Amino acid sequence: MIDLCGRDVRLRSLRPGDLKVYTQVYTSAVLTRYLGVDRMDEDRARATFLAGLRSDRRITLAITEPDGEAVHGLIGLLLEDYGSSAMITGLVLLPGSPIQGRGAQAGRLLIDYAFTHLGIHRIWAGHRRDQVLMERIMLDAGLRPEATLRQVFRTQGRWHDVVTYSALSHEWGLVHSP
Repeated sequence: MIDLCGRDVRLRSLRPGDLKVYTQVYTSAVLTRYLGVDRMDEDRARATFLAGLRSDRRITLAITEPDGEAVHGLIGLLLEDYGSSAMITGLVLLPGSPIQGRGAQAGRLLIDYAFTHLGIHRIWAGHRRDQVLMERIMLDAGLRPEATLRQVFRTQGRWHDVVTYSALSHEWGLVHSP
């Protein structure tokens, strides 16, 4: 079980009781607008949630307040099958939550955990090119710009370019802390 606490946010492993919030996120056209997956129906969201609880390679964490249990967002980490890399996936903060504006801090906590506890060498993440607000979050999380992948995924019936960022473990410890 993962439980990471920062100044303003806490990341913890998902629990069966978190299904409602997970479903709220992944069945919402608004909350999935910029994600790399299309909006799901409730059955698919439930199946994806349950599969994630059993996965050793796909980690999805609840984002809460430091002393709270209520889920205010989600963030994921996909451990890649080759090398020693991982991809940050699906950062979503619920509208109106008390942790709005804390996405970068959640990202830093997750990156630090991957480097220090999982032995990951390289972390990368990306956002759709048309989601301009994510650039600041990526930079504030400690990721460095890397490339633009042209038409790398298709959602909502259209192909999307993705701007990628990365961090390396040997550089991270020199300049960052959660």
